[in-house]
Amino acid sequence: MQEKRSKALRIFDVIVQSLKGAEYDYTQGSINKAVFLLAIPMMLELSLESVFAVVDMFFVSKLGPNAIATVGLTESVITIVYSISIGLSTGATAIIARRVGEKDLQSAARACAQALNISILVSLLISIPGILFAGDILALMGASPDVIAEGTIFAQILLGGNIVIILLFLINGIFRGAGNAAMAMKSLWIASLTNIILCPVLIHFYGLKGAAIATLTGRAVGVIYQCYHLFRGKSFLKISAEYFRINFTLIGSIIKISWPATLQFIIASGSWIILSRLVAETGGTNASAGYQIAFRNMIFFFLPAWGLSNAAATLVGQNLGAKELERAEQSVMLSMKYNIVFMGLVMITFLIFPEQIIRIFTNDEAVLGYGVHALQIIGAGYIFFGIGMVLTQALNGAGDTKTPTMINFICFWVFQVPLAYFLAYTLGLSSTGVFVAIPVAEVLIAAMSWYYFKKGKWKKIKV
Repeated sequence: MQEKRSKALRIFDVIVQSLKGAEYDYTQGSINKAVFLLAIPMMLELSLESVFAVVDMFFVSKLGPNAIATVGLTESVITIVYSISIGLSTGATAIIARRVGEKDLQSAARACAQALNISILVSLLISIPGILFAGDILALMGASPDVIAEGTIFAQILLGGNIVIILLFLINGIFRGAGNAAMAMKSLWIASLTNIILCPVLIHFYGLKGAAIATLTGRAVGVIYQCYHLFRGKSFLKISAEYFRINFTLIGSIIKISWPATLQFIIASGSWIILSRLVAETGGTNASAGYQIAFRNMIFFFLPAWGLSNAAATLVGQNLGAKELERAEQSVMLSMKYNIVFMGLVMITFLIFPEQIIRIFTNDEAVLGYGVHALQIIGAGYIFFGIGMVLTQALNGAGDTKTPTMINFICFWVFQVPLAYFLAYTLGLSSTGVFVAIPVAEVLIAAMSWYYFKKGKWKKIKV
């Protein structure tokens, strides 16, 4: 009894320590503790983000199938912004984690400043065409005239205000690379809580436009909180004004890692855009609405697992910087084991209770049927989602962003998209064929990621 009590107290102490965000050397000591210290805040960070994704869909769904389809199609396009954000964040995390592992904090701070310079320029390049061509973008996605009329302003607001989305992801990547996962968690929690509070209020007064305003406002509050802690002088990284002077060598290093990572996620999100359009083409608005509800619920569980994968990326980067190659690999294997357990439980939930989950968001029987069908089929591959995301993030954390990009291109564009079209049209399975192609592709991603991870070339990457 005493031993169990002592173990429970040790676990409680680790949880408290992880949430406080105290400085910790992740290149020494217990690997189990290192994984938990990073994984707990990272999973909690993205858990509330996933809660918001579901809450947002809950309130939007009350506006009808057109509104659901509008949000789903627009979000499919916005995932390109997320891809760029995650790509920049991945590059920053890899470089900063490596410098922190080498105990070179000044170089880490310089990399942080140059990454911020890049993000501001990129956001401007997205905002202008996003505002001008939002309606055309929805039309390209296969949206009906009603959806375009209702959703153009929604898309304009989110695309035009992409700067807060990019900065929120990037700065959290900086905090994670430095090992301060708790600060990244707090930033995203503040952003998501603001969203959750504003969403029903602004939707009530402004309809679908209110949902977009709530999202950007929440993100902006989160960015303000991040900047306060990043620049106030008490941060783990000491950033001074001179670090923002353009340094082409450092910018080149960041871009060298970030562009494949950005392309990596654009490839993935691009395939999701094609699949969303294919569902809309073969099943109509009801199928599209059902799929988008199922997709939001998938994200609800997908994001916490992604948080655990981010922990693996940070541990790989810092341990490679400290020349602890074996420890880096052990950290990934342990993270993967935990992710398999978590995603396995999610898979069982999706297979047993799909109707109960989808019915929370809609009582439309046609939409409900498609949503249940999508959730069961896609959920069947969740364990492979878990394996693939940890291994690809580990490669990213090592600075080997080109390998996961190649894996994504082959698995999504060479395999998944053609398979979805073949099943949907050639075999006449319609939207069901699209649903089936998703988990099948994830099996291939997991297998290829495992192969390249075990080859070990990532251990020799110079950042």
